[in-house]
Amino acid sequence: MRDVFECRCAGARGRRRCGGFLLVELLVVTALAASMGVAAAPMLGEWHARDRVDGAARALLASLRLARGEAIARGVRVVVCPLDGVPRCLPAGHACARGALGWSCGWAVVAEPGRTGQVLRMYRRAAGVSVAAALSQVEFTPPVGQVIGGFRKFEFAAAGAAAHGQNDRLRRCVRIAAGGRARLDRGGCEGGASV
Repeated sequence: MRDVFECRCAGARGRRRCGGFLLVELLVVTALAASMGVAAAPMLGEWHARDRVDGAARALLASLRLARGEAIARGVRVVVCPLDGVPRCLPAGHACARGALGWSCGWAVVAEPGRTGQVLRMYRRAAGVSVAAALSQVEFTPPVGQVIGGFRKFEFAAAGAAAHGQNDRLRRCVRIAAGGRARLDRGGCEGGASV
């Protein structure tokens, strides 16, 4: 029985050549694979940042919908507010323990805020996400869950990149109408398409 790795004759001179790859061929394939990996790294980083921003925006949207539903169901005032490290609402313009400002610290849904307030849900700070909003809290009132005040919005972006001309693919906007209904838009709050 012949060996599986037996060399075969090739060409007119009868040179012997064994099956397999040459070192040069392996080096070329390795170089191509490495260059494709280097080219794909920025796209993967952008995808990861967009995923974090989208996840945080959807979490706020869910919190706002929960707050409105609880205001209607319980018949009490329900507030969504920026969260300090403990289950306590942050005063407007204050930094949380990690140095982030306002809504970037996280948020809480609180029924009947005050001394007897019940925290219904807390959302901790999302790493790498900044949240910009001009309001200190969103208050839903019974019996139909309306928001006190007018039209409100929150803009989500990858942290640190907002000042560097970040494109709209890495931004999300949560808008709340006076009736209390919230929606999520792709892009920044100055424009954007509904998701």
